Amino acid sequence: MSRLLMAAALAATTCVVTPLAQQAPPTPAQAAILIDGSKRWIGHEAEYEEFIRTAKVVNIEDTQVGVTRPKHCLFAPGSLVSGIVFKPLQPGKVHGFFESYRSEIAAYELDKLLGLHMVPPTVERKVNGETGSAQMWVDDVVLLKTKDANTAPDLAAWNREVFRQRIFDNLIANIDRNQGNLLLDRIWNLILIDHSRAFTAVPTMPFPMTRIDRTLYAKLKSLDEPTLKARLGKLLYDGPKPLLQRRDQILRVFDDKIAQYGEAAVLTN
Repeated sequence: MSRLLMAAALAATTCVVTPLAQQAPPTPAQAAILIDGSKRWIGHEAEYEEFIRTAKVVNIEDTQVGVTRPKHCLFAPGSLVSGIVFKPLQPGKVHGFFESYRSEIAAYELDKLLGLHMVPPTVERKVNGETGSAQMWVDDVVLLKTKDANTAPDLAAWNREVFRQRIFDNLIANIDRNQGNLLLDRIWNLILIDHSRAFTAVPTMPFPMTRIDRTLYAKLKSLDEPTLKARLGKLLYDGPKPLLQRRDQILRVFDDKIAQYGEAAVLTN
C-alpha cells in the first residue's frame, strides 16, 4: 500500500496542545520525550493508573472536542501526569448514539491484553461527585491530520501502527474513529483516544484489513471468554460475546488471506 493511500485511509487526531514553537525550552522529562516518545506509561501501567485514579485535581477546563465535551482536569505542575480527560458518560444514548464511560476503560484494558500500548491509561474515578472515565492526558502530541504520512521516518513501522489501529477498531466495533481522536507523538507513535461509542453489539467492521503482525495475530487467537469476563466483564454493556464474534470474523479474514496469498504476504514481524 502506498504512503499516500495509507495517509488517506487514516486522517485524524484530537487533544490540542500548545504549538511546539510556542513552548519554553524542554525540561529533562520533556527532553526524554524527544527520544522515547509520549508513551511514558509503558512498563509502568500500574503506577500511572493509581496516580490518575487518586491525584488531586487542581483545575478543570472545558474542552471543545466532540459532542460529549469531556473535561480536562489538571493536576499540580510537575506531577507524574499533567492531567486527565474526564468523561462522566453513564451508559445510554447521547445524540442518537450509545455512549458509556465504561467503554473508555474497556478499550484500555483490551489494549493491555493485546499488548498494543496505543490507548493511554484509563481508569474509573470520581470528580466533583461524578463517576466517569479518567484517561491520561498525553502531552507532546499533535493531530495526525496535521502531519504528512509520506514523512514518516520508518515506513514499515508506521504501516504496522496503521494496521494495528484498523484491527483494534474493528475488534471493538468503533463507529467513531475520526480526525479528532488519533494522536501522533514526536517519534510517530500512534495514540488512540475516544472510545465511548465502542463495544456495541453491532457487528461493525469499518476498516479494511490487509496485513497483521504475528504478535497481534497470536494475541487475538489467545483471547477467550473467561479472560475477557475477568478483565472487561463489568465494563461491557453487552458482555464479551459480541467482541469474540468480531475477533472470530477478523481471524477468518486473515486466515482466508493466508490461504490465498501465503503467510509472507499477510503476516508481518
